[in-house]
Amino acid sequence: MGFLGLLYTPFAMIMVQTVLAAPIVAALSHAAITSSGHAVRDTALGLGATQFQAVLTVFQDARYAIMAAVAAAFGRVMAEVGAVLMVGGNIAHHTRVMTTAIAMEADKGDFELAIALGLILLALSFFVNGVLYFFQRKGRKR
Repeated sequence: MGFLGLLYTPFAMIMVQTVLAAPIVAALSHAAITSSGHAVRDTALGLGATQFQAVLTVFQDARYAIMAAVAAAFGRVMAEVGAVLMVGGNIAHHTRVMTTAIAMEADKGDFELAIALGLILLALSFFVNGVLYFFQRKGRKR
């Protein structure tokens, strides 16, 4: 398999989705950490924590915002059609993802299947957000 054959693999599609999600997670996490990170770090160091313990404390303080960043990136990745079509090629049973299948089925006029796939995608998104919400609630009870 040459270089072009490697482009049409699920690995390439995962890489494209990672490239799409990384800036969102990085920017939102950076904003969450810098908003109160210096004060939390300085407080932890003032109370005798090591540098590593201070960093862990900053991340623990910003964990909910980081989870929100991951949820936002997940939403962006789930809604992406163009990058997946460019990299994956929409090859049936190999590189077709749900968003491209929804678009293709709607273009063909098979609205029932497009709506069914959309509902499955929506249920998957609700499930992931529910899991994140569960972990946030569990963390607040401590």
